[in-house]
Amino acid sequence: MPSAPDPEPRVTRRSRHARRPLPVWQELALLLALALVLAVVIKAFLLQAFYVPSASMSDTLVPDDRILVQKVSYWRGVPQRGDVVVFSDPGGWLDAAEDGSTGGPLARALGAVGLYPAGGHLVKRVIGVGGDEVRCCDADGRMTVNGSPLVEGAYLRPGVRPSLVHFDVRVRPGNLWVQGDNRSDSADSRFHLGDPGGGQVPVEDVVGKVLAVVWPLGHATRLTTPSTFRSPG
Repeated sequence: MPSAPDPEPRVTRRSRHARRPLPVWQELALLLALALVLAVVIKAFLLQAFYVPSASMSDTLVPDDRILVQKVSYWRGVPQRGDVVVFSDPGGWLDAAEDGSTGGPLARALGAVGLYPAGGHLVKRVIGVGGDEVRCCDADGRMTVNGSPLVEGAYLRPGVRPSLVHFDVRVRPGNLWVQGDNRSDSADSRFHLGDPGGGQVPVEDVVGKVLAVVWPLGHATRLTTPSTFRSPG
């Protein structure tokens, strides 16, 4: 007997109600929302851009440099001697010239999600960490950390003395002693000795470690820790 023809396939409810593609504007809105969420996550946990407004870190960082700060190093650790770090104002350190805020409302909005260099912070080099004795100067005019002199030629601005301010401090646990590489033009820990915090920066105020200068291209470079900071114990 001839076989009966196959019955016409039934249309299932799922196939009758197949999901239609989103309109282009909805896809764009969804992609934008995902991009913003990703930017916020990256800013909070991985990387953030900042703008250098002053010459306090010259010639390591110069005015108008755009720097990239990474946060991974401090997930399970703390800043180390020699790190160049970005931190929020401990209280009264910033003036209008050093605020670092650039652009109008759009720039500030983009900065809030990490898509534009942010302002309102400071950038300095860590000289001493909790428990360190930081002193200036020894008989040869050098900075010392725990009695070991620092050889600062690799980062100190040429022709600038280690410090014109003489001091001898013990860094409290959970704090940092920070200075700019351009010591004659840096209102750093030395100039805030009389503040309530004694010029020391709480570790909790640190945003992250400067990874590199990314703009302008002529000054783009990756930052490394000078070898002199390996010796102070």
